[in-house]
Amino acid sequence: MKFKNLSLSLLVIALGCNESKNSKTFTLNNQTQKSDSEFFVGFEPLSKSYVDEKKQEIEHYYNKLIGTSDFYGQFLVAKNGKILFEDYKGYAYYERKEENRKNKPLHIASVSKVLTAAVVLRLVDEGKIGLDDKVSKYLPHFYFDDITIRMLLNHRSGLRHYGYFIETDVKWDRSKRITNQDILNLINSGKIHLESKPDTRFAYCNTNYALLALIIEKVTKMDYHEAMDKLLFKPLGMKNTFVFDYEKHHDTVSQTYKANKLRLAFDHLDLVYGDKNIYSTARDLLKFDLATYSDHFFSPKLRKEIYKGYSYEAKGEKNYGLGIRLREWKEAPTLTYHNGWWHGNTSSYITMKNDNLTIICLSNKMTHKTYQTKKFLALFNSKYPIKLDNSEINNGANE
Repeated sequence: MKFKNLSLSLLVIALGCNESKNSKTFTLNNQTQKSDSEFFVGFEPLSKSYVDEKKQEIEHYYNKLIGTSDFYGQFLVAKNGKILFEDYKGYAYYERKEENRKNKPLHIASVSKVLTAAVVLRLVDEGKIGLDDKVSKYLPHFYFDDITIRMLLNHRSGLRHYGYFIETDVKWDRSKRITNQDILNLINSGKIHLESKPDTRFAYCNTNYALLALIIEKVTKMDYHEAMDKLLFKPLGMKNTFVFDYEKHHDTVSQTYKANKLRLAFDHLDLVYGDKNIYSTARDLLKFDLATYSDHFFSPKLRKEIYKGYSYEAKGEKNYGLGIRLREWKEAPTLTYHNGWWHGNTSSYITMKNDNLTIICLSNKMTHKTYQTKKFLALFNSKYPIKLDNSEINNGANE
């Protein structure tokens, strides 16, 4: 499969460009330039007074809710492609006194699923994968014949979490690191039963995305690390984003910590990719987010499939699209986002298409403050059922 080249002009957009909807030009450092990016999307320019006002508001609440002295991580808010506020605190590698900074990748935990899904969905747009194709078409002899690609993407497959079934069903030797292929082999052994009949209910499950990574490998004839780099990271200019390789990276990447600064060790699940194990930065994730506005990145037809809910067995506002979480509010635009949690890493990615708004928070020291990101929506649209109360810090948030 061939993806058209994406120029590094998207980098300029992410750093805050002055754009107009009907123009292919932008300004940076007073130099007018033209964008030839396939995925370039023009936004209305923001006035200086608006930018200054919002920066002050965001910074005030950030200091109250997230950016306290004990926070290790990255925070960024952008509207219309322009960064309104960003901050970087703490240490990426405390023992070596390596500070967090804008170009230092952190483990983004389950926000990795958004990027895995993006490559799968791009392959769908290219006609290389069918959303309703059976998994067995790409992974021959797959044990559960009724499961489709769509069911993996929206967590309706009925599969069980590999982190659980290797403990209860097969007594996996924890001294051996499990791989994606091991997970597939265990499923195909017939020893692992389903949690539910496929497409009957939602159940968030990392196994789905470990299998999607294998499907990417089958279709592209590249390993997942290479496919993600060639098909997503490089085309979007995500220079500080990569898939973790234990042998190459375990002692050089940003580390992960408990709240008391005790470093957490890697374990037997840290080779599995697709569901996690992407390292990135807030700025790189913004580049990705801006590309998703383009009809050349996702077709309009496919975008409708991505950002709609699929699970209505239980009442409530929470739902899941294709690689994205949803809060379907009755009186407000749907919240589209994804959170993550792995070891001491927590992450939050909010992408509000109706407001051209992106909010990203990454942390490598255990905290639930990362999940306060949704409260910042109140600064941009009064319709959202969210209050920005300094005293309301929800410590019970999770993925």
